[in-house]
Amino acid sequence: MEPQMSGEPAAILILIFVILSVLISLAATVITALVYCKIFSKAGFSWALGLLMLVPIANLVMMFCLAFADWPIHGELRVLRQRCGGTLT
Repeated sequence: MEPQMSGEPAAILILIFVILSVLISLAATVITALVYCKIFSKAGFSWALGLLMLVPIANLVMMFCLAFADWPIHGELRVLRQRCGGTLT
């Protein structure tokens, strides 16, 4: 007769794997959100727009907006150049 193995050790390993996977995914999502919030903030937009990067279709729209929009910093630079007569480089 062969000794019967209980499925308990395998179930515990699977549970540990699932918990670690969820924690790693959650950490990656939080880090991604923080990075995008910082990018939008440095570009002169509201930092909260970075949270839209976590929404599936909104992230594509926001990437196009970020790439093709007139950034606030460019607007400020344009105003400063007009005040100084275009001598700023």
